[in-house]
Amino acid sequence: MNPRLLACLVAAIVVAALPYLGVYPIFAMKVMCYALFACAFNLLLGYTGLLSFGHAAFLGSAAYATGYALKAWGWPTEFGIVFGVLVAALLGVVMGALAIRRSGIYFAMITLALAQMVFFFFLQAPFTGGEDGLQGVPRGSLLGLVDLASDLNLYYVVMGVCAFGLFVVWRAVHSPFGQVLQALRENEPRAISLGYDVERFKLLAFVLSAAIAGLAGSVKTLVFVSATLSDATWQMSGLVILMTLIGGLGTLTGPLIGAFVVVLLENKVGDFGQFLANLTGLDWFLRLGESVTIVIGLIFVICVMAFRRGIVGEASAWLARRRAARA
Repeated sequence: MNPRLLACLVAAIVVAALPYLGVYPIFAMKVMCYALFACAFNLLLGYTGLLSFGHAAFLGSAAYATGYALKAWGWPTEFGIVFGVLVAALLGVVMGALAIRRSGIYFAMITLALAQMVFFFFLQAPFTGGEDGLQGVPRGSLLGLVDLASDLNLYYVVMGVCAFGLFVVWRAVHSPFGQVLQALRENEPRAISLGYDVERFKLLAFVLSAAIAGLAGSVKTLVFVSATLSDATWQMSGLVILMTLIGGLGTLTGPLIGAFVVVLLENKVGDFGQFLANLTGLDWFLRLGESVTIVIGLIFVICVMAFRRGIVGEASAWLARRRAARA
């Protein structure tokens, strides 16, 4: 059997068994949603070389679209998810068509500006609930058969959806389309000289990344039965950049590791501070729970200085050096 396929099967079995190993399902589902979001962003930055500072717009737009379709229109859950993905993809077409006309820092600033416009639209639109967001979104059922009110049932649905999204990213990267995207990242003038329509490929990559980010946002709405402004803020765009860089830019598993690290820090820094306070008797450690962003920032600085390629990138480079030494 192919070693990579075997590793994927083992990973799937481990993830499927997590609820029975004492892992809180909501925590695991949050990691999966953010991992899918980070993989979508990595497709754009790691494989195409386009740095977007506005990817939270797609996560937030899909979250609101799915939440409103389920709560106000009473749509079936699967239709609500598809609707959220379509809204994110359509927004990706509009934003991408404007942003790809520029490159580098100008591209990043355009995406940030457009995402801020989307954020203020959600803040003022009557159907979004403003600062309170959409609350009490019904989870419904899958195909009328599986009751998603159960966290355990929803866990396996989220797992399947995220596996599908990861497969789409993997298939896109390992296709002629993905090879062209990597050529654009490495040497865009050469790709132009070979006759490729660079703007068309950039737009396709942007829309695909937006759609997958929207899928993560739609599923996240089901997990937390709400859609809030935090899904569309510029801080969320910065957080997904952080996940990708910590895990490893341009790797398939790097964003997964990065998402796990960031979500773990967000949820467990306070508990770790409590443990250190009990161990040392110093109440100062109790403040760690109030300084999550500072701790994440320090982790980011350490990773940038010590792991320039990210966790997965450095591990792959180390294994490559070991193989070369043995050869």
